[in-house]
Amino acid sequence: MGQEPRTLPPSPNWYCARCSDAVPGGLFGFAARTSVFLVRVGPGAGAIAGTPPFRVIGELVGHTERVSGFTFSHHPGQYNLCATSSDDGTVKIWDVETKAVVTEHALHQHTISALHWSPRVKDLIVSGDEKGVVFCYWLNRNDSQYLFIEPRTIFCLTCSLHHEDLVAIGYKDGIVVIIDISKKGEVIHRLRGHDDEIHSIAWCPVPGEDCLSISQEENSEPELPNGKVVAQTPVTKGCYLATGSKDQTIRIWSCSRGRGVMTLKLPFLKRRGGMDPTIKERLWLTLHWPKDQPTQLVSSCFGGELLLWDLTQSWRRKYTLFSASAEGQNHSRIVFNLCPLQTEDDKQLLLSTSMDRDVKCWDMATLECCWTLPSLGGFAYSLAFSPVDTGCLAIGVGDGMIRVWNTISIKNNYDVKNFWQGVKSKVTALCWHPTKEGCLAFGTDDGKVGLYDTYSNKPPQISSTYHKKTVYSLAWGPPIPSLSAGGEGDRPSLTLYSCGGEGLVLQHNPWKLNGEAFDINKLIRDTNSIKYKLPVHTEISWKADGKIMALGNEDGSIEIFQIPNLKLICTIQQHHKLVNTISWHHEHGSQPELSYLMASGSNNAVIYVHNLKAVIESNPESPVTITEPYRTLSGHTAKITSLAWSPHHDGRLVSASYDGTAQVWDALQEEPLCNFRGHRGRLLCVAWSPLDPDCIYSGADDFCVYKWLVSMQEHSRPPQGKKSIELEKKRLSQPKPKPKKKKKVTSRVSVKQELYEGNEEESIRESTGPVENGSVSDQEGEEEAREPELPCRVASIVSREPVICPPVSLGLEKPKVIVNNKVTLLKKEPPKDKPEALVMKKRKARSMLPLSTSLDHRSKEELHQDCLVLAAAKHFKELNEDVSADLEERFHLGLFTDRATLYRMMEVEGKGHLENGHPELYHQLMLWKGDLKGVLQTAVERGELTDNLVAMAPVAGYHVWLWAVEAFAKQLCFQEQYVKAASHLLSIHKVYEAVELLKSHHFYREAIAVAKARLRPEDPILKDLYLSWGAILEKDGHYAVAAKCYLGAASAYDAAKVLAKKGDAASLKTAAELASIAGEDELSASLALRCAQELLLARNWVGAQEALQLHGSLQGQRLVFCLLELLSKHQEERQLSEGESSPASYNTWSAGIAGPLTERVTAVWKSAFGLDTPEQYRAALQQLQTIKYPSATNNTPFKQLLLHICHDLTLAVLSQQVASWDKAVEALLRAVVRSYDSGNFTVMQEVHSAFLPEGCDHLRDKLGDHQSPATPAFKSLEAFFIYGRLYEFWWSLSRPCPESNVWVRAAHSRTTSGEQSQQSDDASSEETDPQAPQPEPRKPPELDMRLTEESKRMLNTCKELLSEKHASFQNSQRTVAEVQETLAEMIRRHQKSQFCKSTANGPDKNDPEQEAEQPLSSPQSLGKEEKNEPLSLPELTKRLTEANERIAKFPESVKTWPFPDVLECCLVLLHIGSQCPESMTQEMQQQAQELLQKYGGTKVYQRHCQTFCT
Repeated sequence: MGQEPRTLPPSPNWYCARCSDAVPGGLFGFAARTSVFLVRVGPGAGAIAGTPPFRVIGELVGHTERVSGFTFSHHPGQYNLCATSSDDGTVKIWDVETKAVVTEHALHQHTISALHWSPRVKDLIVSGDEKGVVFCYWLNRNDSQYLFIEPRTIFCLTCSLHHEDLVAIGYKDGIVVIIDISKKGEVIHRLRGHDDEIHSIAWCPVPGEDCLSISQEENSEPELPNGKVVAQTPVTKGCYLATGSKDQTIRIWSCSRGRGVMTLKLPFLKRRGGMDPTIKERLWLTLHWPKDQPTQLVSSCFGGELLLWDLTQSWRRKYTLFSASAEGQNHSRIVFNLCPLQTEDDKQLLLSTSMDRDVKCWDMATLECCWTLPSLGGFAYSLAFSPVDTGCLAIGVGDGMIRVWNTISIKNNYDVKNFWQGVKSKVTALCWHPTKEGCLAFGTDDGKVGLYDTYSNKPPQISSTYHKKTVYSLAWGPPIPSLSAGGEGDRPSLTLYSCGGEGLVLQHNPWKLNGEAFDINKLIRDTNSIKYKLPVHTEISWKADGKIMALGNEDGSIEIFQIPNLKLICTIQQHHKLVNTISWHHEHGSQPELSYLMASGSNNAVIYVHNLKAVIESNPESPVTITEPYRTLSGHTAKITSLAWSPHHDGRLVSASYDGTAQVWDALQEEPLCNFRGHRGRLLCVAWSPLDPDCIYSGADDFCVYKWLVSMQEHSRPPQGKKSIELEKKRLSQPKPKPKKKKKVTSRVSVKQELYEGNEEESIRESTGPVENGSVSDQEGEEEAREPELPCRVASIVSREPVICPPVSLGLEKPKVIVNNKVTLLKKEPPKDKPEALVMKKRKARSMLPLSTSLDHRSKEELHQDCLVLAAAKHFKELNEDVSADLEERFHLGLFTDRATLYRMMEVEGKGHLENGHPELYHQLMLWKGDLKGVLQTAVERGELTDNLVAMAPVAGYHVWLWAVEAFAKQLCFQEQYVKAASHLLSIHKVYEAVELLKSHHFYREAIAVAKARLRPEDPILKDLYLSWGAILEKDGHYAVAAKCYLGAASAYDAAKVLAKKGDAASLKTAAELASIAGEDELSASLALRCAQELLLARNWVGAQEALQLHGSLQGQRLVFCLLELLSKHQEERQLSEGESSPASYNTWSAGIAGPLTERVTAVWKSAFGLDTPEQYRAALQQLQTIKYPSATNNTPFKQLLLHICHDLTLAVLSQQVASWDKAVEALLRAVVRSYDSGNFTVMQEVHSAFLPEGCDHLRDKLGDHQSPATPAFKSLEAFFIYGRLYEFWWSLSRPCPESNVWVRAAHSRTTSGEQSQQSDDASSEETDPQAPQPEPRKPPELDMRLTEESKRMLNTCKELLSEKHASFQNSQRTVAEVQETLAEMIRRHQKSQFCKSTANGPDKNDPEQEAEQPLSSPQSLGKEEKNEPLSLPELTKRLTEANERIAKFPESVKTWPFPDVLECCLVLLHIGSQCPESMTQEMQQQAQELLQKYGGTKVYQRHCQTFCT
């Protein structure tokens, strides 16, 4: 496995005569979907020694529809030029070196079907379309020529190798013509012999007709002896031409004689492997005539074999099969294109593209396959590395096949196996068994779950339980006690869990897949006694130890369950949209506690990481709700589809997103590290290589899988702003709208008929072979290059204008004439219909007895005879045979004789009505007759019941009426008149059936109205209707109406949840009020708080307080928001706000109160919130103490940071009010440390000025006793206060004007950015680095005078910062951190060196890893950097142990409370001493130097120690 990027490209397009080509030197290109992929072949590919010499090097992007033709310029000096044609109507000329379009033309009006770059004329590109139009385009002079030779569909064309004006064209109907373009397309020869599509035309590489000793063909004309003819003109100079056709023959033609001289019939070969030979497969016959080998011809065959024909013996059908010895090397499906290629080392190769989605390279010297490049025919939905067979990557693809890629194969970079049996649908989910070799679970788009054994050729085992919708994810986990199972007895150690699009998670027993799978919702509901509706599940993930299961839901929540009975221990309410992916951190890192980290991504663009250690270890009795993330990763601009933790690092995560990029994060620091932008579509999956820390694989809806290296990416974060990939994708993938008028049905029958036949072939194949592009098309935009949905390229005519040829046309008329004819026809036709329509309107009502009436209008003789027959019938008592026969014939006389004859007349009239399509008249006749029941039976059988008939049914009796109404209801359902059918069912009191009918056809509103009106209020049907309709409305995004449905079903909890789905402030507030009314207090409080936080982002303080007022349990949060509002107002007054552009909406009580901030806060609490007594303060304090926020980092958003700080400050003020000064000190310290950790010095100073305006002395007085438990916290708080004063003083020395607050802030923002990026501890490199650009202080005399008293007083207090125990403790911490970093670096390099040894004899010269193979001298080598001595593992371990032992000896007070970096403070004091010598005592300077000498041994401080301590 080499250390270089790789591409698994889309499949080459099908049914194109020329959509791949190659040029000498080793460049090969093939059209795939809307672009062309370029492959470098031969020594220039830069492949690793021992692997096949080829590499995918790029893509030509620019067409908006399928590329139908691709051809290189074969002229030396311009091999870099190529041409493409596309269904978007353009021909583009490209430079492959720059991958840019040189020029293009859109001359064709119809679909382009053939393209060739002339091998004789350097700048001539010839193209033909499906209407028979040919365009010659000269690149250099930007000139073109229009030729219309035959009104037929062109299938292929090839320019002559020997004569610059000759072009051979093959048509759909089997005709081949040779034209001279210099004579306006004059036909030189019309070659007849084939009777089906021409797929390929190849000119003999040698001019003249002496190269083949061909005897005269049997059917040739006898007067031409030996087939020799004297050449008349240069144009007719002899040359052979070969054509391949769908009629299963190859014909060799003589250009001098203009007819065929040899016919080769394709042999039926016995298939070896692959598909069933009895299955009829469409043939594609492509040819290649090898250069300088005129006696040999290469052709494709029925099932993907390649044949080398020997043309020297025309009377014998002699051929050699490619790869005859090696089993399974041939293509398994038909071959579309053959391209010769000569490499830099003069090897003669042949490249082939096929329906089996492989590109194969053949050595023409041996006829053996050199290498295979696999490709993808659908979206890459899923990636999974085998945990057992290292480096084995399974890929789930939308073309109905699973690929298993051995990524560490030494001999083959693309060692890919295909698995298609039993799949037959898009593969959307994959998961390897954690311990069993070769056991791969897969899920499909149609809900199927199965198990493949990738080491055998057996078809997969398929679970008998299907999901109703797409399988979203699969996971192996421990078996849970299914309620249906009898006992613990015979159970596997791991079972398969699948999550489907309908929201269910099923447990499948891998030993009994034919048994019924278990829905885990049943166990969840029983174990946790849940009465409300369970959420729709969208993702499942098991923690690595198999004890904890996480379920992601459609509403954005994540639920954490504990085995064995799936007890719900925690719900995470963080995402507010559908959860797509959940990933647990691995267990084998240097910090085991990281295995409790769980990353999740949803339809929102934000990734959240939660630390579940505390929750899982505490094992709470009732479920805990988490609303604050441990870390937030923001940067993507569209939904997150996949997440994967790096198995090589701690806390490193890669994410895939719909914004078209993959992003690598340092999750612990919330820092984006690198961004991959190689895909052209939306990313669907991502996987980290288990072997190479620098290597990641990703798949997308651009039909590609990319292997890419983290170290080679130039971007560090996703592109910001609205990424236009969605619009671009739609633009690229959607075909142009076709004019409606072209869709006339005229003369299209034959084309359609062929289409149907082709599709039948496809469907037959589908049952036995891999699913093709056409058989399973990916509907959600995954258009399989569109063309293969139709069995042949000609089929795409259907979507365009049909071929209309007037019978008189001889091909000489211009197309315009045809168009005009069509237009005039269209104008003339409509008026013909109008008179008929008018006649129809004026026509009288139809006669009930038309046959009798017509017989009464015959000739006088006939009418007289009627009278005589009637008289005889009336007056003779016994009729003789003649009279009876006459009465039979003259049935209309039944009107005047007896009833039996009348009935016979009615029967004849009735049959006439039925034959003429007037059943209603027949029914009326039967009614006249009195046979109502018979009428009804006939109408039911024929589906011709009407309202009239049903209304008359009671005449035949009650039961007949019931039966008729039911039958009519069924008939109406067939006619899709469901509401009317339900009304008829109600008329016979079938209420339940009517309601069910309406419900099953989604007429929920009508069904509820009926059920409410006709059923008891407590009937369960009503509740079921509400819940079903609510679920559908919720899915469609109609949240308010869905909430009304849930309220109708008395499920207020679900109503509140669905209202909150929208996530805006108004919806959240309504949802909170609704939950409050329904008594769902916990949900109401949670939603009200979310609403307040949304309003806080918009700085709507009034609205936020109103939202918090909704619930009594949020009284404490109201105080926090109040303090935050006052602090923001205070900042605004002092012009220290962050410069928000949106105007703030403040409460009235925030203005008009003077005095220090603490007093203002307590005054507002008293006046606005009625907080007065110590009991009230204690209650609020107790309420807020239960809420814990995670520590801050320098990536924490500013508004979130302020909220968390104000929470701590609120606790401090409340503690002061109840005289709990130790708690007040601790809370105040937490607020200060939070701002310090985030690197926001301005906020820290703001806290100091607002809450410690006079310093810390009053707190010392309040604490009193030095033995107080809060004394260490107080010492830390005092140290941070002095730390802030120290920096302000130091900066004032470098300022011309001490009052310049703006300058102070700017200096610090520069400082803190250096501080966080340079060091892992809290030391600021800006101050500790003497090389940093610090302005030299200029000391005006008046400044020295003014600072003298103040500086001495302030600097005296700085002794508190020079704490030796804290310096020692911090030094030990730094030592531990540096040793851990060195160890991690050693482990990574060791893995890399081992890996290189195992995969190749030696790394490639260009391998980036070569640079890393140096003796280990880590940058953190703890004092040995100067000597470049490598550190040994025992020595590092010893240092780590010693440092940890030193840390353990420190008192808890030192370890618990943070303290400013002592060495940083020493350096600042020494800087001040160097700038202003008289301001510091000698003793303090000496103490600072001693501390630096003693503890400045780590890399961070060594250089600075040398500056001040030498």
